[in-house]
Amino acid sequence: MTDPAESPCQTCGACCAYDKNWPRFSLEAEEDLALIPEALVALDKSGMRCEGNRCAALGGEIGVATACTIYGLRPDVCRACQPGDAECNIARAHYGFPQIRQ
Repeated sequence: MTDPAESPCQTCGACCAYDKNWPRFSLEAEEDLALIPEALVALDKSGMRCEGNRCAALGGEIGVATACTIYGLRPDVCRACQPGDAECNIARAHYGFPQIRQ
């Protein structure tokens, strides 16, 4: 595993695999949502589709190497989560990862 201080998100992924109710659409413009591949959107169009608690757009292995497969198109809720914020550290704790200090 690479040093999390260098790239905490790309070696973590916990926020994208913590809770299927978290990646909910809220502030996105309809034209932005239309760019997300339909196969990655929940059937009720409320957010990203999840496989269990893991976002279907997340590639890789949690805690080793992860990446969003639609990074440039990801919804606002995903853009809002920042390394070391409350949501990040809650998800990291769920996986037993150390907290990131801001």
